[in-house]
Amino acid sequence: MVIEIDFNSSEAIYTQLMNQIILGIATSRLQEGDTLPSVRQLAETIGINMHTVNKAYSLLRQEGFVTIDRRKGAVIAVDMNKIKAKEELKENLIVALARGYCRNISREEVHELIDEIFDEYAAD
Repeated sequence: MVIEIDFNSSEAIYTQLMNQIILGIATSRLQEGDTLPSVRQLAETIGINMHTVNKAYSLLRQEGFVTIDRRKGAVIAVDMNKIKAKEELKENLIVALARGYCRNISREEVHELIDEIFDEYAAD
């Protein structure tokens, strides 16, 4: 999996890294049991600080996307409880929908965007 960091983005580097790994899982480029590069290796490859990679991996572990094994390192392990995942998604959607509502984005437009996103991931 190729990780691309936008150093000019206002989004934190560790967040970009996390999001790309989550997208890799969602699009099946990363599978259950796949091992991610070591913290040092990924930091050197991307050209970022090891602490940044470590923070991303730690947060991914907390969110249930990876496990940390002393011998293997970070391993994809999507074992999140579905109810918990739905609640987290709902919390994130509430804020996103409120922002859209403030910008006059209609219910139909929201549904179109969701369908477009689902279709994009279903195609991969």
